[in-house]
Amino acid sequence: MPGTRLTVLSMFMEWVKIDPKRLFWLAGLAGTGKTSIAVTLCRDLHADATVVLGGAFFCSRTANSIERTDARCILPTLAAALAEQSPGFAAELAKELKLDPRAPVKPITVQIGCLIRRPLAALASSLRPIVFVIDALDECTDEIEVEKLLRAITELDCGATIKFILTSRPETHISSSFISKSDRNDILRLHTIDTAEVTGDIQRYIHTEFSQQQLGTTWYTDENIKDLATRAGGLFIFASTIVRYVVKGMAANARRRRLQNVLLAVNTVAATLPLDAMYGFVLTRASSAVNVDPEELDLTRQGLACILTARMPLSVGALADLLGREKDDLLGALGRLQSVIHVPDQPDQPGLRTLHASFGDYLLHRAADDIRISASHGHNILAAACLDVMNRQLHINISQHRSSYKPNPSSKTGSIPLSVEYACLQWIFHVIARSDSWEFDGAVGAVFKPKFMFWLEVMSALGRLRRAIAMLVFAAATVRSFILKA
Repeated sequence: MPGTRLTVLSMFMEWVKIDPKRLFWLAGLAGTGKTSIAVTLCRDLHADATVVLGGAFFCSRTANSIERTDARCILPTLAAALAEQSPGFAAELAKELKLDPRAPVKPITVQIGCLIRRPLAALASSLRPIVFVIDALDECTDEIEVEKLLRAITELDCGATIKFILTSRPETHISSSFISKSDRNDILRLHTIDTAEVTGDIQRYIHTEFSQQQLGTTWYTDENIKDLATRAGGLFIFASTIVRYVVKGMAANARRRRLQNVLLAVNTVAATLPLDAMYGFVLTRASSAVNVDPEELDLTRQGLACILTARMPLSVGALADLLGREKDDLLGALGRLQSVIHVPDQPDQPGLRTLHASFGDYLLHRAADDIRISASHGHNILAAACLDVMNRQLHINISQHRSSYKPNPSSKTGSIPLSVEYACLQWIFHVIARSDSWEFDGAVGAVFKPKFMFWLEVMSALGRLRRAIAMLVFAAATVRSFILKA
């Protein structure tokens, strides 16, 4: 099976030549290899005589250049790049600039006409599609300007065959813009590609990098490469960081030692610094976004704490129910972090989780004090939430079974909300994870004294009666005022 990156690149080249749509958005989470795809795509487009690479703009917050994070610089740069290749376009662009010399520094709504649409009239007869590539659009600092750019590109209408390929993280201000609402656009989300394919790609990448570093003696095995690829969890940035760390060892023994250290403990400080910088940036931007009030930030922290400590994947709806909040409020709070956490497309679809274990490790252990989240905080929230949900929602015949004399059919478990299922299955584990679990004694008694049988019904409907018995024994020994002692 061809590698995922090769498949994506092949798909892009076919789309450029055949598909009539104007724009293609490659959405990918932080560290999934979007920029490497964009770089390779530009190289392939440049080498293909049947298309024209009009220009490329690589946004970057680490380039120490304000222009690389300013969306208003993108169209002027692309226009200048195309003018270098096309005398006809250059002549028309010169006419526009003579009429309005300040067009490149004017608003994007003006730029699109002066610098792109009207000069492109000179290329209306060209049979070759003109392709512009814009990478890492999410790294532009002004979200409003990004939205203006996306609207301008989406609504662009000119005589020439023009294509835009964009890459970015699925940030809310991008995913909710015109880019995902127009039938003239295509979207590919990298994080939806089969994990096995991505892992295979990463394995090939590591093998290529290591094989180029031979020192006359073998310092790694195929099993080492496979293990590293698995640990990468789909993040190319993780794999590339580990590779750079390992090959810094100049001698074979040094590399072998570094490789073994990484395999034993992937959270080696030197290996995680780039990841930590990336995570810190994502969280800082999320917490300083425009119009984000303290209450929303608090909900974001609560959501992250719960995601890190939850014992099974929840949906946005289930977590919102556990927290006693509205789905839309929680979705808005977590939406700014979709580059590091997976938020399912449907609010009632389970799967809310961090994209990579390293993000959880960072939040729990290595993040700055104002960002770090303690596991006890998450357990405290979920312990209280589970008891609250059971207190509010447990009732007789919650599984809606017609007979109390027959076993509960598995089909009836669908009537039990995921939040209730989670609360009934997991409450004890969150309670005992707290060092001060005795504080929950009264709350546990308040729930189980009146609703003990309702809880047993849920456990029966879920086919977890054996687990219920074990939980009762454990609770009786741990929670001092448990129902059995009342």
